[in-house]
Amino acid sequence: MTFADDAPYHAHIYHAADQRAASDALHARLTRLLAEMPDLKMVGKLRERPVGPHPLPQFEIHFLKRALPDILPLIAASGLRALVHPLTDDDLADHTTLAHWIGDPLDLDLSVMDPPGVNQGVPRFGKVDF
Repeated sequence: MTFADDAPYHAHIYHAADQRAASDALHARLTRLLAEMPDLKMVGKLRERPVGPHPLPQFEIHFLKRALPDILPLIAASGLRALVHPLTDDDLADHTTLAHWIGDPLDLDLSVMDPPGVNQGVPRFGKVDF
């Protein structure tokens, strides 16, 4: 499956308790980059507990596919674990077969995924996170 350069993407950036400072630093850096990087559309709120299918505290970012070469190295350099995926109408595929992990993968709670054809992330892209 291929996606246009303007296809919507998410990254869920996780932190364990001892990684909170690194998460805060990356969150702040990405927030500053919003003004400089037009393909970075949103930096979500830092969550202190698991949310949705995500088993660790995390924050999400929304961006266009063409920003992948800029976004992926920033996340990798932080030392944090992240799930990066396109945003399609298939929530389960987005978080599994279409996903790319930076760092060790986590077991997600797939029971809370939207059914195929109904991905609630699509209408909230670039507007709001969880």
